[in-house]
Amino acid sequence: MATLTDGKRIAIYIGEADRYEGKPLYRALLHAAKEAGVSGGMVIRGVESFGASGVHTARLLRLSEDLPLVVHFVCEAERIDRLVPVLDRIMEEAGVGGVLTVTPIAFARYAPAGQ
Repeated sequence: MATLTDGKRIAIYIGEADRYEGKPLYRALLHAAKEAGVSGGMVIRGVESFGASGVHTARLLRLSEDLPLVVHFVCEAERIDRLVPVLDRIMEEAGVGGVLTVTPIAFARYAPAGQ
């Protein structure tokens, strides 16, 4: 059985069209987490959402270029705690709307055989 580690998960809810320094915001967030030594990250694309800026849906061609994204990171609590201010700065500088959540979790790491 795998050994569980206490950690935290960050979920950042943004839009696909959100930019940071001319590049997709989700890439800037992923690169910042990788540089901080976070265990892993993933971007998940949604099909529909609503928020302060209205409804975003894949059903309408004109809005399908700004679908919702959720950027997830999982790692030990200490690394996540150090990463939050970095992500906060990126979000502030990007000047976009979004939500950042931090949730305590227990997680296990799995690696391919031989690694």
